[in-house]
Amino acid sequence: MSVIRLDLSQNVIDIVEQGFSGLYSGDLGLSKISGGQTAANIALANLDISGYASNRSTVLPVDRRGANVLSPYIRHNILTLQQVFDAVGAASDTDREKFRGELLWHEYIRHVYARVGIRLFENLRFDVDALFQGDGWNREMLCIDVVLNELETDGWLVSETRMWLASHWTVRNKVGWLSGQERMFKQLLDGSRAANLLGWQWVVGAGTGKPYGFSKRQVEKRAPGLCSRCSLKNSCPIKKFPDRTTPSLLVHETLLDHDSDLSATIGPTTPVRISKPTFVLLTIDSLGDNDSALVENLDLPVVFVFNKQALHKLQLSSRRLAFYVQTLQDLNTRREVRAFLGDPYQFARDNAVAVTYAPVPSFKKFSDLAELHPYPWLKTPHAGSVRSFTLWQGDK
Repeated sequence: MSVIRLDLSQNVIDIVEQGFSGLYSGDLGLSKISGGQTAANIALANLDISGYASNRSTVLPVDRRGANVLSPYIRHNILTLQQVFDAVGAASDTDREKFRGELLWHEYIRHVYARVGIRLFENLRFDVDALFQGDGWNREMLCIDVVLNELETDGWLVSETRMWLASHWTVRNKVGWLSGQERMFKQLLDGSRAANLLGWQWVVGAGTGKPYGFSKRQVEKRAPGLCSRCSLKNSCPIKKFPDRTTPSLLVHETLLDHDSDLSATIGPTTPVRISKPTFVLLTIDSLGDNDSALVENLDLPVVFVFNKQALHKLQLSSRRLAFYVQTLQDLNTRREVRAFLGDPYQFARDNAVAVTYAPVPSFKKFSDLAELHPYPWLKTPHAGSVRSFTLWQGDK
């Protein structure tokens, strides 16, 4: 597959509309969350986690939310987990520990995915419906409609409403979780397979055996006043908690208990040079100015190749694509950046590239790399149990 160069000097909407025709789903638009290192740095500089411990699950009013909007930058390592972890050192003990706990949860998710890979597309520990296709969201319910509008407009949600959508799709409406997580994945600016797959498994009970039962009680507590404006307020279909279910335990998954190839999970711990690179190749998992390959090769042009085949299959939202384009445009103000549409793995085979390792299954498709750089782990993966967050923290 030959690559097609994208003109980063164009307006971002024009680039998405013309360059990615047929490769995105939904309407054409921009999120209010801008892509790029400049926007990420501003967001980090303005980070204030005062009250985070008590308000992190608040949905409405928006100005009372304790949740920040750093996750799109963290997901793509525009901001590393270590940078954000260090940035809150002066916060109160309660808020700092709760916030850092969330960062560690994201690191845990990355460790699980790095180890089990595509196995995360299947029920990990308990048997629940995964493959049944359908639509598990009822937009007549105001709580669902408001959340979906935010997802489709901004490409971002607080953790609380992500659980509402996942639970309503699966636990309440009995639709397979794989199709639901795919619908959400298309829209999320911070969409990662690790976080989305494991998050949905947790909600439906495939990871814990305890499904999360979404009901009116959560809406009234986290979004006061919303139910009173709903057309179904006198006939709410989620007035009561759903019936409790106990999924059956699956055959023991040994990968969750022990990593037999820890070095492959971690990746290189120091730069590995096979030959002199002529390009720095960025990946979707490392788009920041602190990318290891980028920092170590300041004289080289930077390349990013949008995977045309993957985009055709995924049909991500235009807002996700625009976020990536904005990120590349921002970097282009400081470094020479060339953006292409094609096959990134073929580009790496045809050119001498320096790349930063990414702990995702697709990275294995890269071959004949000129230079490979370490991934910015917050905590180095260990070979012990990742069966739960608690066990992962304790087994070091």
